[in-house]
Amino acid sequence: MPPRTNDNAPDREQAPQPPLTRPGRELGSRPTDTAGAAGDLGTEDAAPTDGRADAALLGPDGPDATESPDQSSPGAASPGSEERVDAVRRLGESSRRWRALQLGACAAALAVAFTAGAVVLGAVRDGSGTAIVSSVPAAMSPALLASGDLDASIASLQAHLRAQPKDFGSWATLGLAYVEQARTKGDPSRYPQAQQALARSLELRPDNDPALAGRAALAAARHDFPGALTYADQALAQNPYSERALSTRIDVLVELGRYEEALKATDEADAKRPGVPVFTRYAYVRELRGDVTTARRVLEQALGSAASRGDIAYVATALGQLAWNQGEYESALEYYARALAADDAYLPALEGRARAQFANGDRAGAIRGMEDVVSRYPLPGPLVELGELYEVRGGEGDLAKARDQYALVNAWTAIARANGVNADLDTALAAADHGDKQSALRAARAEWDRRETVHTADALAWALHVNGQDEEALPYARRATATGYRNASFLYHRGMIEQATGHAREARVSLTAALELNPGFSPLGAQKARTALKSLEAAK
Repeated sequence: MPPRTNDNAPDREQAPQPPLTRPGRELGSRPTDTAGAAGDLGTEDAAPTDGRADAALLGPDGPDATESPDQSSPGAASPGSEERVDAVRRLGESSRRWRALQLGACAAALAVAFTAGAVVLGAVRDGSGTAIVSSVPAAMSPALLASGDLDASIASLQAHLRAQPKDFGSWATLGLAYVEQARTKGDPSRYPQAQQALARSLELRPDNDPALAGRAALAAARHDFPGALTYADQALAQNPYSERALSTRIDVLVELGRYEEALKATDEADAKRPGVPVFTRYAYVRELRGDVTTARRVLEQALGSAASRGDIAYVATALGQLAWNQGEYESALEYYARALAADDAYLPALEGRARAQFANGDRAGAIRGMEDVVSRYPLPGPLVELGELYEVRGGEGDLAKARDQYALVNAWTAIARANGVNADLDTALAAADHGDKQSALRAARAEWDRRETVHTADALAWALHVNGQDEEALPYARRATATGYRNASFLYHRGMIEQATGHAREARVSLTAALELNPGFSPLGAQKARTALKSLEAAK
């Protein structure tokens, strides 16, 4: 049953802006959580709050949320992200002789980057659009957060709560706002603040659904998917129409590989709260099952109903990614252009456009575009993509530039782990091709033990392959493609493993399918797929 377009459910909640990372591909996975948080986030149970705690959250003298506290104080915000990104940019331009030293110097920049990319508040796709909001039955409307200036909205919430400290709904809204600020600003100090604000809301009004839904989002952001599911269910027990909880529940079921349950959850969510957040999740669950036609129709329907610039940019980018995944590059570029017309700084659209430009033959434009993305947020996916683009170009100094990008991925992984982030999937994906193969395998096995998804199956299969364990890899490669999900990288990995295990006919089928589906799926992978296919054809 396709999603409904009318909404007869009680209007209890402002629609949130969902992020834009593929499930299982979140960058810190992406995507999303809290991942990257500074301080002790090992538990959702915050210390009891009182007036002093409230002052710490709100600022005793009413400072704007954008101001950086004293760095020596607990929970202090880190230095500005622009300086940190500049440090990473300088690293990319430095000689390899100084790479190790500068990697240490840019640790803060990478910490900001993985924090921003790691937050998975909606597992469909990751993005940096409008603020995430949650409705509250209180004086301070959550729509304030969708005004376009998140910092100003947080400052208004803080001022309101200094005057009305028992407004439990606004505490819940502030908690979600801090989560969003951590994602968009790369400020890890906001995660413990989000946790405390949500705890304050629940202290004032136990079991209020906006705060429970906020805790679900926070747990998902930390990659605590079982915990996120528990909180989402608790929120839905209080309010079956909570859009945030309905959306998070779908995301978590996908992240746990429980696809049949996720399919049912999308139908239930659509019956209760049809709208852009539910439509996009509905589409992705069907794409995972190979139903691209329905996924495209639903996304087009969502785009037609999108009113805000954030929603337009988000849905158009999702359509662009779907088109790119099917090898429809001109169509993808048109969707990305539409997204960027709505928001010219929308990073997922900029990243997607660069990939589509390369696949469509515009290598120079692709490199410029990906350099722009990496200069803002040096996260593993774009870093690997840019490194491979340099390798394909093959100009003077390009190999050194590529190695710099891969070195940054390694640094990102180290920093992520040091901050308690589950980065195993990212480690497996990047290290298998451009790093320590044994660490890639350890990471992939660890991730598979936590959740059995098509993405973790693919990562484990490929890590086993690069370590020479192809017989063990083959069942995982087949499992990655078993749902019908049309992904050229998965097919390429399967084909290479089939070739290595002596299944020549099957390898030809898989590699041909990968290149017919999306011939530009990877700068280096596509080249290797063509080389392997020629070898197989010659051996017939």
